[in-house]
Amino acid sequence: MPRPRSLTPDQLASAALAVIDRDGLAGLSMRAVAKELGISTMGLYRYVQDRDALERLVVERVLGAVDTAPPAADAPWRERVAVLARRLRDTVGAHPEVVPLTVTHRHHSLGVLRWSETVLAVLTEAGIRGERRVVALRALLSYVIGAIQLEHLGPLSGPGTTVLAGLPADAFPLMAETARAARGVDADREFLAGLALLLAGLGD
Repeated sequence: MPRPRSLTPDQLASAALAVIDRDGLAGLSMRAVAKELGISTMGLYRYVQDRDALERLVVERVLGAVDTAPPAADAPWRERVAVLARRLRDTVGAHPEVVPLTVTHRHHSLGVLRWSETVLAVLTEAGIRGERRVVALRALLSYVIGAIQLEHLGPLSGPGTTVLAGLPADAFPLMAETARAARGVDADREFLAGLALLLAGLGD
């Protein structure tokens, strides 16, 4: 008789997420997750078929934690969309190594589907429909995902900005000037200001 299953999908997802947070996405493997759980690699195969299945569990664990409740209905639509964008950024940004997986597996995640449905409802109420609504949703997702990656891989406070600020003024005057100004912009301000520009464009 086979042994009864004793690990839940949430436990599997938590272990896989712990591996990713500690060792990066490249460190995710069946062996690494099995070690995290204190079981054999073959034992892990009793629960999940392969790494792809682990990735889906992780994505659902992270995106399932996003608050998708509709923001206050009496607020302007741009503010409501901004609230939803900040929720997604804050939740996924806590696990930046997972971002590539959210892109790959987003169609299978109930969390991102619920988030998208709520955003679409706000956009629809604002009169944004058809192809314009398609582009608006994709633009919002692209912005949030890109912002998380930039904040993680190339923050304005990082050494890359220092290098750019030191570029020769005769060859790159605007890049050097912009980089010097960038050093005073924190991650939250960068995200919110960029989001405001995007949302302003959606209203045109």
